[in-house]
Amino acid sequence: MPQQRTEVQVSAGTEADLEALTELYNHYVRETAITFDTAAFTPEQRRPWLHSHPEDGPHRLLVARDVRSALILGYATSGPFRPKAAYSTSVEVSVYCAPEAAGRGIGTLLYTSLFEALDGEDLHRAYAGIALPNEASARLHARFGFRHVGTYEQVGRKFGKYWDVAWHEKELGRLDQ
Repeated sequence: MPQQRTEVQVSAGTEADLEALTELYNHYVRETAITFDTAAFTPEQRRPWLHSHPEDGPHRLLVARDVRSALILGYATSGPFRPKAAYSTSVEVSVYCAPEAAGRGIGTLLYTSLFEALDGEDLHRAYAGIALPNEASARLHARFGFRHVGTYEQVGRKFGKYWDVAWHEKELGRLDQ
């Protein structure tokens, strides 16, 4: 029997998504070095993160949802790169897919939607940090025009091991002349 194609909808993350988003992220906290958080979160602890991503502006949270089941398949974010004012035209982006949705194009769909949403914002660069090794993430970022700009070696310790983080950047806009 042929596999049915999943219909996916991408929309802004909402309060109703908080529990599922927290559960998805906690998978990566507990099982991988993709994030350097080391303790799982409760939805209440993640609420400030959710609220730091309004529906418009440069800091977004987009959620991919299976239309039929309403299950969250992944999410993408853009957030502040650094807190100082001169960094305001730079964002750090990330994408997380539910384990069962990996390799199905959800990350590509989310980044396509995220960069379309950011088009027209007063942004100049997007940055992504990739804990190594992570070939799938490196390929995804390269597909979206990110280029490797450097690697912090052994910058984080998780699961009793030191991990490198490769940094990638993408031009988003041009300064007005």
